[in-house]
Amino acid sequence: MDKYKKLASNTIVFAIGTFSSKLLTLVLTFFYTRVMATGDFGGATLIQNAVNILVPIVTLAVNSAALRFALDKNSDKKCVFSTGVATTLIGFAVFCLFAPLVTRITINDFNFGQYTILLYLMLLGSSLRQLCQQFVRGSGHVKLYAVDGVIATATSAGFTFLYLGAFHWGIYGYILAIFTSDMLSVLFMFVAAKLWRYVSFKTGLKKNTVYPMLKYCIPLIPTIILWWIINVSDQYMVTYFNGVSVSGIYTSAYKIPNFVTIFASIFIDAWQLSAVDEYDSNGKSEFFTKVFKTYSGALLAVGALLIAGSRIITDLYLGADYYDSWHYVPILVIATTFSNLVNFYASVYMAEKKSMLSMVTAGTGAVLNIVLNFILIPVMGPYGAAIATAASFVAVFIIRVLNTRKFVKIKINYITFIPSVALLFAAAAVMIIEVAGQWGSFGIALALAAVVILLNIKSLLAIIPLVFQRFFKKHKS
Repeated sequence: MDKYKKLASNTIVFAIGTFSSKLLTLVLTFFYTRVMATGDFGGATLIQNAVNILVPIVTLAVNSAALRFALDKNSDKKCVFSTGVATTLIGFAVFCLFAPLVTRITINDFNFGQYTILLYLMLLGSSLRQLCQQFVRGSGHVKLYAVDGVIATATSAGFTFLYLGAFHWGIYGYILAIFTSDMLSVLFMFVAAKLWRYVSFKTGLKKNTVYPMLKYCIPLIPTIILWWIINVSDQYMVTYFNGVSVSGIYTSAYKIPNFVTIFASIFIDAWQLSAVDEYDSNGKSEFFTKVFKTYSGALLAVGALLIAGSRIITDLYLGADYYDSWHYVPILVIATTFSNLVNFYASVYMAEKKSMLSMVTAGTGAVLNIVLNFILIPVMGPYGAAIATAASFVAVFIIRVLNTRKFVKIKINYITFIPSVALLFAAAAVMIIEVAGQWGSFGIALALAAVVILLNIKSLLAIIPLVFQRFFKKHKS
């Protein structure tokens, strides 16, 4: 199969399985902001974000190694998965020893201690599900991966409406719904993919696979921590300086830029497979360049439209208590757009197995983010946090563009890229400052978004033939 058609095919398959779960996230946010107080929503999100950073630390980020090494055609799949399971369970057992310390953690007016058991349950479920997901995807079970996404969506929605809507369990219901869904997902993948065949702690753990996997994934731990600093530390700092209620409002602002991430993450799941598969080919630079041109054009176009509609979308999507969060949305859309551009370049490090370089480049952004947070949040509040996050991602993007040239030459069409980025920033400024009132600013920002689309129209239209070819071939067969 042609590499472009294969990428389009995998993207469509992942879209079927992933889009439903991403769409559910948006629907549940609509639900959360109407059944949870700002303090409860902020607290639940703090726990969830804490788990997101603990997973790679506790498991040594072995799920990322499971994906990368399962992608190798000649890899020992039993050893890969056995290493992942052993590392995950041992890491969780060790972390249980720190439970007395976790119970003592308090941030401003939020006490983690009373939710310690929830944190541990969510950590276990998330760790096991991520490991199974990445191994299944890396082993080529793309359709099974997609089916799991649909099933997980249904179970997550069901448990959320039950625990929060019917039982009114608040923070407990929020976390338990995620945990229950994750564990059912693990059970499904074990049965459907017969994962028990790949678990053997006697014959499955071999040095020639265990050591390279650990060598690859351990440097990813600080990398993921650094990304967490850029993505999430601002929420904790806003909580520290302004309280958990303000943090809840700021956190809700992130939900609008998630529209960008929904489409980007679906593509990145498929792109990682193609990036590794085609990396040793002679035309890899041309392949990477063409894909980036289309990907970046789509991101910038969607980002510009979201910025223009930020106030309207927030009003319709979030509850009245969260309406003020729209002020931070335009800046966070810029941050999210560049975050997804950075993720594209991460595929180069993944293909090269250069996890150390991924860590170093992320570290630069994390340091910048912390410095700017300390400077800006006390003065500007959530505005400062949003600006710090956006600046960090822009910096990492520039660094990775320059750094990855020695591996693969991705040619950026600066004639369209730079004006598109400038228009994105201009649209954000127009909306935040409200240069022409609410509706006048909306009209100007929408016009700027239209120009962004026109600048990238050629690369955007290139997607259509691939999608039609995929569906036509499927229908014909």
